[in-house]
Amino acid sequence: MPDPQTPPSPETAPETAPGTTSERVARVLREHPLVDGHNDLPWELRERVGGDLTRVDVVDLVRGEPGLRTDLPRLRQGMVGAQFWSVYVPSNLPGHEAVTATLEQVELVHRLVAAHGDVLGLALTADDVDRVVASGRVASLLGAEGGQSIGCSLGTLRVLHALGVRYLTLTHNDNTPWADSATDEPVLGGLSAFGRDVVRELNRVGMMVDLSHVSPATMHAALDVSRAPVLFSHSGARAVTDVVRNVPDDVLLRVRDTGGTVMVALVPEFLNDDVAAWRAETADLASAEGVDPKDFPSYQRFAFRRQQTHPKPQASLQDAVRHLEHVREVAGVDAVGIGGDYDGTDTYPVGLEDVSGYPRLLGALADRGWSDEDLAKVAGRNALRVLRDAEAVARDLQATTPPVTTPYDVVDLTAR
Repeated sequence: MPDPQTPPSPETAPETAPGTTSERVARVLREHPLVDGHNDLPWELRERVGGDLTRVDVVDLVRGEPGLRTDLPRLRQGMVGAQFWSVYVPSNLPGHEAVTATLEQVELVHRLVAAHGDVLGLALTADDVDRVVASGRVASLLGAEGGQSIGCSLGTLRVLHALGVRYLTLTHNDNTPWADSATDEPVLGGLSAFGRDVVRELNRVGMMVDLSHVSPATMHAALDVSRAPVLFSHSGARAVTDVVRNVPDDVLLRVRDTGGTVMVALVPEFLNDDVAAWRAETADLASAEGVDPKDFPSYQRFAFRRQQTHPKPQASLQDAVRHLEHVREVAGVDAVGIGGDYDGTDTYPVGLEDVSGYPRLLGALADRGWSDEDLAKVAGRNALRVLRDAEAVARDLQATTPPVTTPYDVVDLTAR
């Protein structure tokens, strides 16, 4: 992989339109607005103000809610055209509690969009994204982060789709009964029979299969089943930073061959070896004190306390570039996207501290020789193509295939 510090030579650099780097990037993002695969602001609003939007000023969260990385002006500064808002809930919630909390998160996003209709617009399809962006607003899509959100019910999956959710991450930090997580002990070796039905039903209704957070075996199992391209909404490249949340090269090759997209997360622990080592050490210390590292809120509180005496190392914008370039090198430029995971962790790379930094990231790629066409693809065209492909597969399947109605306890429990 090329050294991100070394610019391409004039002989190998692709031709691009004239102008400064910032002018080039601004022009590309005006024509192809950035599609961010993952933002956890809804959960932060739930945690900080109980989802009461009258108690928070999303037009100026910098002033009103210190520490948050997303607000409407900074989305504008970052030239974000479409945002997948994560309707995350903790993966250790019991089944029906997880479903209820997910529905509350979905409702919160709908209220957020309705309250700021001059800036945000709900999008249910790729064409909706184009329409909302053309109106000068940020297209708002929903993604459910973790299979716990469906409570082992394909009917619930269909309801989430009806409410606007357009991807399902198969697991979060804990296994579901039907899929293995990257950060839990493997039980199934990938997907159970019901887990394969989940993937099929996601294809049938037109929800993207999101493979961030899942184990490599689950990645392969889902790729074996899915008829639509898959998405990684917020992950990195494992060959660059060897952490379990990142995507191995053998999976990147399958993503290339099946038309999927890996949206690189801007989480320092995924991007930089020193930060990853600090995180692993902190997780071990947390476990020794009875804090489950998979319990994200509890672990975050423990990690914050440790940072007071053992500061976390910093990642850089160039670390993110290394991951984006590795995904391009292995899977091709059509497989690259960005899923910042803003407001989903505590620190971010220097230069990318909040959602306003996306033009700087694309500028670094431009300076590395990425063409305007390449920048347009990584900014959003690839992600929208995967959504359009999911919609096309759904249309075909709905013409010939009825909903899967066999319940989990029949499919999986009787198979044991």
